[in-house]
Amino acid sequence: MRKNRPMASAMLLVLLAIVLGGCAHQKEEPREPKGYQVYYINKEETAVVKEAYAPAAENGQELLEEFILCLQEDSVDGELKSAIPDNVFLLNYTLENGQLSLSFAQPYLEMSKPYEILCRSAVVRTLCQIPEVEYVSFLVGDKPLLDSNETPIGPLNEESFVENAGNEINTYTMTTLQLYFANEKGDRLVGERVEVHYSSNMSVEKLVVEQLIKGPITEKAYPAIPPETKIVSVSTKDGICYVNLDKGFLGQGYDVLEMVPVYSIVNSLTELPGISKVQILINGETNITYQESIRFETIFERNLDMIEES
Repeated sequence: MRKNRPMASAMLLVLLAIVLGGCAHQKEEPREPKGYQVYYINKEETAVVKEAYAPAAENGQELLEEFILCLQEDSVDGELKSAIPDNVFLLNYTLENGQLSLSFAQPYLEMSKPYEILCRSAVVRTLCQIPEVEYVSFLVGDKPLLDSNETPIGPLNEESFVENAGNEINTYTMTTLQLYFANEKGDRLVGERVEVHYSSNMSVEKLVVEQLIKGPITEKAYPAIPPETKIVSVSTKDGICYVNLDKGFLGQGYDVLEMVPVYSIVNSLTELPGISKVQILINGETNITYQESIRFETIFERNLDMIEES
């Protein structure tokens, strides 16, 4: 194990002494796992890996402090790196109404971009196991962490990261998407550029549809696709993207014109290279009339008239 690092909170130092049976001494005092995992970064710094962990703490506050300590230490066998590097210090944190805010010192911004993404993934996945933690927000000092477009990244939960089958999470890739959501009136579309980190085993087309279902991150845009919509499959052939959704898409969803959910998908996907048209299917069927006016037998093209002028 590496040497202890200075921490801003004296309470965390006290806890480290209390939980000697925790991160550093699990091999000396083996315990039965209680369903928790701590997430680390592999030596190649390409993926996040989880290991079973039985905490000493029981309640939410103590559990939170124990997990924060673990995130700053390598795995017991030294084969996996800590999510939070040696030179990155956690200044303080607050937990209110399920929202955990972590404030880091300036060196947080000195991490390489790939490592920072993996760091975020490991921290969020570890801490969101705590029942009292629903979302995690990252700050540098008192300012929100920004993406490459200078947009606040915002609260994250475990669903913000895609996990591959097995114990190892795939390598993450960063991309910027141009997405279209409903405007305030629900009769047109407004654009939103978002920076997304995603598993390398996922197609960008599916990522776009997932982000549309998830909804916008800015206040100027509004969701268009019913949140209960499930993706059956997304594939592209000869410039046409085939988006196969379940019947959740046919629900009333939000108070928007019938064209808005359709062109939210079409205009967002046709922003991607190699896609010029989109066909929407419901459980593999196209012989469907959406909202009594739109035939899904149609292969849709980009519609710039649907986009509200900024």
